[in-house]
Amino acid sequence: MTEWSVETLHDHYRQALSVDRLLYDSATEHQRIKVFENGSFGRVMTLDGVVQTTEGDNFIYHEMLTHVPILAHGAARRVLIIGGGDGGMAREVLRHASVAQVTMVEIDAGVVEFCKTYLPNLSAGAFDDPRLDLVIADGADYMRDCAERFDVIIVDSTDPIGPGEVLFTDSFYGHAKRCLTDDGILVTQNGVPFMQGDELTGTMRAFKTLFTDWGCYLATVPTYAGGPMAFGWGTDGPARATPAEVLRGRFEEAGIAPDYYTPEVHRAAFALPGYVQRLMP
Repeated sequence: MTEWSVETLHDHYRQALSVDRLLYDSATEHQRIKVFENGSFGRVMTLDGVVQTTEGDNFIYHEMLTHVPILAHGAARRVLIIGGGDGGMAREVLRHASVAQVTMVEIDAGVVEFCKTYLPNLSAGAFDDPRLDLVIADGADYMRDCAERFDVIIVDSTDPIGPGEVLFTDSFYGHAKRCLTDDGILVTQNGVPFMQGDELTGTMRAFKTLFTDWGCYLATVPTYAGGPMAFGWGTDGPARATPAEVLRGRFEEAGIAPDYYTPEVHRAAFALPGYVQRLMP
């Protein structure tokens, strides 16, 4: 009989993935981690039963949270990642030779270690890149005490329950804003607006008070079920208005070959459907 991993993140809605082969199941100090193989998505990682990433579709999420702000900025040298223990976010940031330093702050060393073993394709050697500084610490504490400044800050958090809850507060966003350079960009994971509208509205309310240019953009990730996913965007710089031809030039100069991101997708991702527009404060 087929075993199923059933995600119960949303009320009145369930997602199930077949567990074709269980590879890892262990509760750490912070959360229960499982890795299993699925016929459609390859290896799948769940935290407390909620899908975090898969070999099959992780590229969409990671590419859109990295290439959008980096190419929009145009001169990002220092990047901070909050979360991202699987290494996929660092992998995509480090594809940009122009990025000189990446600081990655992950609360759970156990996530990093088992991903190196069970999901090595996600990091693709990122943890061995000398430009990466891995810090095992609480992201909210790090942000509060941080005296450095970054061109791009990426919040690759879990949903606002458990350890990830503090990464969705007004005070956290305020500390992040303080650590941005003058034209720096903050991007955040904000769930699936159709199912988690309050989450997006809460973040946007904070961004509205902090940034002159705030909003969100969208991408559809199959295993983040319930519609397109929202990524928060906040900056005091002109990056969002970067013309298509400039994005195209930066993209070609970077020499990367993403599977989802294109400069055209970049521009179109900021076009929001009506139900998402109505979630804006």
